[in-house]
Amino acid sequence: MNILQITSLLIVLAGVFGAINYLFLKLPSSIGILVVALFASFAAMGLDLLIPSLGLADQVRGFVSDLEFSDALLEGMLGLLLFAGALHVKLSDLRDQWRVVALMATIGVALSTVIAGVGFSWITGMPLLIALVFGALISPTDPVAVLGVLRAANLQKSLETKIAGESLFNDGVGYVVFLVLVGLAFPSDHGHAATLADAATLFFQEAVGGAVLGLVLGWLTFRVMRLIDDYSLEVLLTLGLAFGGYELAVWLHVSAPIMAVCAGLLIGDVGAKHGMSEETRSYVDAFWKLIDEILNAVLFLMIGVEFFAIAFSMEAFTAGILSIALALVARLAAVAVPVLILSPFRTFSTGVIPIMTWGGLKGGISVALALSLPETEWTSLILTATYMVVLFSIIVQGLTVARLAKRLGREPELE
Repeated sequence: MNILQITSLLIVLAGVFGAINYLFLKLPSSIGILVVALFASFAAMGLDLLIPSLGLADQVRGFVSDLEFSDALLEGMLGLLLFAGALHVKLSDLRDQWRVVALMATIGVALSTVIAGVGFSWITGMPLLIALVFGALISPTDPVAVLGVLRAANLQKSLETKIAGESLFNDGVGYVVFLVLVGLAFPSDHGHAATLADAATLFFQEAVGGAVLGLVLGWLTFRVMRLIDDYSLEVLLTLGLAFGGYELAVWLHVSAPIMAVCAGLLIGDVGAKHGMSEETRSYVDAFWKLIDEILNAVLFLMIGVEFFAIAFSMEAFTAGILSIALALVARLAAVAVPVLILSPFRTFSTGVIPIMTWGGLKGGISVALALSLPETEWTSLILTATYMVVLFSIIVQGLTVARLAKRLGREPELE
């Protein structure tokens, strides 16, 4: 199948599964599409067992392999999704919460990576360095999943900003940490493993370079938009920034996710205030909300059908179950430690730690990173465990976090 056929089929299936969810399951849109896709996957496998001559499972498996999920997300959809998410987070709100966001996106990601990696090595007997790669890919919260849930939770503004800001930045930082650890754990094509100095250089180049590029491109786009009063052209400029900036970041070998977040934050705040008319702002917001919803639906559909790419075994299934608990413990540390560090300087409501722990959803980014790993004896185990953590996170945590937030997040939060 060519790219147009694959895209067409994905959009058709997302629409059909979304309609089924809306009419019957009535779950939140993205989660409902994922659940319907999983049911469809189970049905296809069951039908294939009953009527082997159909070869249905093999056909679906072929379609899944054609999807190239990792490339489609990391080199295509992710830039648009992160830009869309950042566009609706205001710098003024983020400025009030920047210490919490910064600590959770740095110290939090590092703690989570180490705890999940060491625990996974103990559970599976995997070499520690390779297990740390698993820790890195499972540590970032998925802004796509998190921001989707936030819309239904109706949280306090300060708590919502913490969760949204942290999910946007820890995604970029986690991706950089993953790249660094993959360079250390797996030899290059020339047979040489990366050194710690190489890793430090790569981290600085990716993280700082991505932020600088995003701010520069966002500022240049903003300056051009100030000279224009044509909503269709200005929407096109933001689309060009998200697409072109992401590809430029990949070409320059800097962090494309961090670039997309920084550019989106600048355009969504400074650009919206000083570079757009009221009409343009409404069109830009509506356009990117629609892009976000459509890509969200397609992404969760892809996660559901990716079930066919997973090779389940009893050992991998057991490791996956234990990894769910491990990921939650690692997430708890990633939230609690920064909060405890800042507690002498500010007061948090009692609901911050449990809400941010349970609301730290994993998603398509973790699956995409797992699929991008070089083929080794441990790759299949990592992929299975990652997929199980992601499914639990999206379905169980995603369907209950709003209820938890409403119960704990209503107390007035002292700043």
